[in-house]
Amino acid sequence: MKPDLPKLTLFYDGACPLCEAEIRFLSKRNDQNLLHFVDIHSAAFQPESLGVSCEQALAAMYGQLEDGPLLQGAPVFAQAYRRARLPLLAWFLSIPSLQPVFKLGYGLFAKNRYRLSKAFGPLALWWVKN
Repeated sequence: MKPDLPKLTLFYDGACPLCEAEIRFLSKRNDQNLLHFVDIHSAAFQPESLGVSCEQALAAMYGQLEDGPLLQGAPVFAQAYRRARLPLLAWFLSIPSLQPVFKLGYGLFAKNRYRLSKAFGPLALWWVKN
């Protein structure tokens, strides 16, 4: 039985090994088909219909609920983890007082993701694969 949650589309950087590892991890847990994934470097990403440029999508995490609302930042991850049956992570990423910390942390990650991916990407992809 599917939970009463609308499908969530995640817009991710397919050129980033750490981002790809996260998407593979979520894909493995997507047994209720509540998550959809769009690489922002692919033709499936249509920035004009979202009102989000590729540059904006590279700087912050974006997701869109099936019923329309566009989400940005930690709430995207909270919604994704809820759909991937990870309620504790979803709850943690939903704590209002921590949102500024998550925003700052993701901003730092986004600016350095390719450097971080060189160091940790292969391990993360191996871990998700096994």
